[in-house]
Amino acid sequence: MFCIMNKVFVLCLWILLRVDSLMYPAIILPQDPTLRIGSSLTANCSVAADSSLRAEDLYWTLNGRRLPAQTYKVLSSNTLGVTISNLNGSQQQSGDNLVCHSKEGGGILAGSCLYVGLPPEKPTNISCWSKNLKDLTCRWTPGTEGETYLHTNYTLKYKLRWYGRDNVCREYHTAGPYTCHIPKDLALFTPYEIWVVATNRLGESTSDVVMLDIVDVVTTDPPSDVHVNRVGDLEDQLSVRWSAPPALKDFLFQAKYQIQYRVEDSTEWKVVDNVGNQTSCRLAGLRPGTVYFVQVRCNPFGIYGSKKAGIWSEWSNPTAASTPRNGRAPGVCEPKSGEHNNTLRRELKQFFGWMRKHGSCASLSIKMYDQWRVSLQKSHKTRNQVLSGDKS
Repeated sequence: MFCIMNKVFVLCLWILLRVDSLMYPAIILPQDPTLRIGSSLTANCSVAADSSLRAEDLYWTLNGRRLPAQTYKVLSSNTLGVTISNLNGSQQQSGDNLVCHSKEGGGILAGSCLYVGLPPEKPTNISCWSKNLKDLTCRWTPGTEGETYLHTNYTLKYKLRWYGRDNVCREYHTAGPYTCHIPKDLALFTPYEIWVVATNRLGESTSDVVMLDIVDVVTTDPPSDVHVNRVGDLEDQLSVRWSAPPALKDFLFQAKYQIQYRVEDSTEWKVVDNVGNQTSCRLAGLRPGTVYFVQVRCNPFGIYGSKKAGIWSEWSNPTAASTPRNGRAPGVCEPKSGEHNNTLRRELKQFFGWMRKHGSCASLSIKMYDQWRVSLQKSHKTRNQVLSGDKS
């Protein structure tokens, strides 16, 4: 039985070789070589001894371009050599095409792939984050020198610091190029060692090892349901409210928030840092009658008692709102800088006088202050309308 199977295998192999020799009646050596940029290559194209073709009937192309005749050398009656000097990096990662042709009709006799490039650089800048204390996503930079001109494979490996075997990350490109996602089976309160190995046809290079604890690299999705609204008729303020990210709702943690905002016709963002753990904030000192774009982001900290801050989330999508227009007539000037103290005293005196009519000190609140500011703005508008009428 074994002899019969062995004869069948030999017969199939002979048929494959015979078909291959009919399709490509020549051989190129070396076949599919890998070389460094700047090196030289000498290749030989040999046709079968019983072929009607001879060395002088052949020519070479590289990526479809015919190579100069002065680079050829006849080595025998049926073998034509070619020498290519100072090779550039491969134009495609699947290899450059070196092809031997017959001058009669330009038919392809044989082909070889040239892989010309550089060994991989050491990966750098490994950073990782987790959104649910069960997974981990890591990103890295492929090396300082950039393109290797060869297909380069990156493998992220990890293990528990003091024990355990090496593990290999399987889900690549989940958060962009040069990223990998570890979805489960991670331990808390135990440092991990993480590193990246870069490999191509010319060698491999390994990054430095990064050590981290999952609890210390927690981040979240951006805050959701961000709303920006006017504060009544107050012309210089906007109210911002949002909802805490839901991903960490089952874990004991605190959050601190940041707000950034800009006017519609500007690219410069102003950041509000002192928001703390609250999920609302009032922006003051804004320009009347102006559209503002507002974003919020979150940083979880104190997870399971960790003393390290987490990682800031991405910013939420911009939300737009406009402040009310003021009713001041053209030509009405703001107080000069030296008059601010007198203006503040006068406004406080007016505010407390208004409070005596509308409430008591016990009910003093920001809401009462807002109501007074609205009434003050209305009185300004009425006075400005009268002044405008007098001028007409």
